[in-house]
Amino acid sequence: MELLLSSEYTYNSTFSDNSLTKNEKEDSIMEKKTISFSPPDISEMEIAEVAEVLRSGWITTGLRTKMLECRLAAYIETGDTTIDCTARETINRYSQKVVCLNSATAAEELNFRVLGIGPGDEVIVPAYSYTASASAVIHCGATVKFVDIQSNGDSVTHMPEMNYNDLEAAIGPKTKAVVIVDLGGIVADYDRVFEIVEKKKRLFKALDDHSDPLKDLGSRIQAGLGRVAVVCDAAHALGASRRVSHTGKGSVGEEKKYVGAIADFTSFSFHAVKNFTTAEGGASTWCLPQAVYKCGLADKDIYKMLQLLSLHGQNKDALTKTKIGAWEYDIIGPWYKCNMTDIMAAIGLRQLDRYPQLLQRRAEIMKEYDRICDELGIEHLVHHTDIMDSSNHLYLIRIPSIDAEIRNKIIEELAEYGVATNVHYKPMPMMTAYRNLGWDIKDFPNTYDYYKNLITLPLHTLLSDEDVKFICETLTIVIKKFR
Repeated sequence: MELLLSSEYTYNSTFSDNSLTKNEKEDSIMEKKTISFSPPDISEMEIAEVAEVLRSGWITTGLRTKMLECRLAAYIETGDTTIDCTARETINRYSQKVVCLNSATAAEELNFRVLGIGPGDEVIVPAYSYTASASAVIHCGATVKFVDIQSNGDSVTHMPEMNYNDLEAAIGPKTKAVVIVDLGGIVADYDRVFEIVEKKKRLFKALDDHSDPLKDLGSRIQAGLGRVAVVCDAAHALGASRRVSHTGKGSVGEEKKYVGAIADFTSFSFHAVKNFTTAEGGASTWCLPQAVYKCGLADKDIYKMLQLLSLHGQNKDALTKTKIGAWEYDIIGPWYKCNMTDIMAAIGLRQLDRYPQLLQRRAEIMKEYDRICDELGIEHLVHHTDIMDSSNHLYLIRIPSIDAEIRNKIIEELAEYGVATNVHYKPMPMMTAYRNLGWDIKDFPNTYDYYKNLITLPLHTLLSDEDVKFICETLTIVIKKFR
């Protein structure tokens, strides 16, 4: 096994002793310490930066939050985390293109609100995702319309990707947006999505309400799009990329684009279990066609509205109000409170410094998982192809020919051996909240079939080489018990 960045690991030295019997080897595994599923990777760099913020006397939204926004925008455009965002040229280029918030759910909801989506509108969401993909729609007063995934997931990556034929059929006169989920960090087929929304644009009727600043902005964006908006739930996908043409004709382009620079609007999560964390947190960004900007809009207009929405509709943030004579402010709308603090941004700034190495380590671990899963005949996600590079966030496996009951027993058995696993996700139509809205998992057979034999293995950068070896050997023993 060729893995890098080994960390200290306490284990029974007899584990690799070939003189042990099969049962003795299994007993030795039982003595190992527990492997956590997804702890945050926090270094002394992040700790020192947070301490500096705490000592500074300024802990809410401030200069560090603005710097993180600028650096994230540069990363999304270039894939480079080292761009100097203190230089005037780069500040002018990358500022006001990303808004950091307190969660990805807030980011997705505010994206919908900027798009002018509300009561009477429909938003199409894959049935296979976490609740935030749909709950943000409901928060806006719009109606969720679930669609099934492809049978066994995408034919190449095996990601539980939306069935695009079902998507096309689901788009109607009330449809204002479709949510595409880059689950596990794998980038969906956006060329196919743009092809569909362009094809169905004849059904689209843009909002035409200029009665307040928010509705005016949404009306202008919808008019510029002239079609259903493509909204990316990229909670898992910071740093992922794909070759896309962005022409709406379904062809594969030559240019690799990073997630955040593909869909019309994108939301990221920086929750504690994500590759990149600010403890809690998230971000909103956008990548709109030129037709929107020809309507007289600029990035600064969208940025300003997202700032207003995230801070009670107040037209001056706390930092601006500290300037001499600048105490007075206005409330533009009775809106929300979901801004990011400088404490959170401090963690993010140092995480971004380390992010390329964190992604590389995750890729190294996945190679070992690929090897053992292929040996065992277990289906797994494919995170890297000729046209796509994942952010390596989740490692989903599917055990052939088992049901949910056996899957759960395997999870329990792995836990007894000390390996914590998870399931991403229990489909939304199985959840009480969505069943109460009239959804039934029986209407989404591909979604249920994908879920029933799914297990998510631990994948994080605190795993040592010995941890990974332990997980692979434990998985082998447990799977063979159920065959």
